[in-house]
Amino acid sequence: MMRISAVRQYVSISRQEAALLAITAVWGSTFLLVHLAMRHSGPMFFVGVRFLVAGLAATLVFRRSMRGMTRLELGAGTAIGLMIFLGYGLQTQGLQTINSSTSAFLTALYVPLVPLLQWIVFRKRPGAVMLTGAGLAFVGLLLLAGPDAVRTGLGPGEIATLISTLPMAAEIVLISVFARKVDLGRVTVVQLLVAGLLGFAAMPAVGETAPTLSWYWVLPAVGLGAASCLIQATMNWAQKSVSPTRATIIYAGEPVWAGIFGRLAGDRMSALALCGAAVIVLGTLVSEIRFRPANGTPDVEQIPNENARAKAE
Repeated sequence: MMRISAVRQYVSISRQEAALLAITAVWGSTFLLVHLAMRHSGPMFFVGVRFLVAGLAATLVFRRSMRGMTRLELGAGTAIGLMIFLGYGLQTQGLQTINSSTSAFLTALYVPLVPLLQWIVFRKRPGAVMLTGAGLAFVGLLLLAGPDAVRTGLGPGEIATLISTLPMAAEIVLISVFARKVDLGRVTVVQLLVAGLLGFAAMPAVGETAPTLSWYWVLPAVGLGAASCLIQATMNWAQKSVSPTRATIIYAGEPVWAGIFGRLAGDRMSALALCGAAVIVLGTLVSEIRFRPANGTPDVEQIPNENARAKAE
């Protein structure tokens, strides 16, 4: 009993972190579905349908809280929605020419970007434990990808996916910045509708037209729309108390889940990839370590918001 108590003192997982772990599993399944859908639809149209469905679903779920929209909530939702559109739009464009496992690896390069972006832009220096966890997660991603994941000469798909990591990292940071200042439901609705409308608006700019009606893109778009509603609402709720860096390390498990779903679809993971998956899990566990000083008070550096910091002090 004493040993169990000692372990719980240093490693703990909150409800919010457990929720993020669950949506990461859902998130990991999306790469294969989008890759298959890109054989029958253009990327901007697909992003438009996916997030418009997500926005309409969120409107139904949060309809009772839509009154009283503030300028801050409208602005926050629009900013996050723009990052969602840029991130997923570029990622979806990349999936036209690269496979889902390579896309998952490249997309996950936002793992080390979030703590750096948080440090550079908001002057919030992440703790040593967080940086160690992020570093382990990134090493795991490299092992998971394997030596042939990224060719020496990057093609348009790889370049688009690499660029997509910047707005994806910015999305995670922005969610944490606004999470405790806005209404969850209203911001979720705005960001999803903005992302969907921007997808449709971008079609003429890239010379894209609506595809022929086909269940091969309709079912994935509707299904992923419902999943996106769940994912974004959970992120907005959980990141009220989970720091951007800790959340990002949890999200680093996404390629692991992508590999599992790929295996169910017939793909096989190499021994090196399995080692990478294990290192990613290790990185997640390391990030959960909370050091306590002699007086038993939690290290305030690990507390993600000012209210919690004030209570700790």
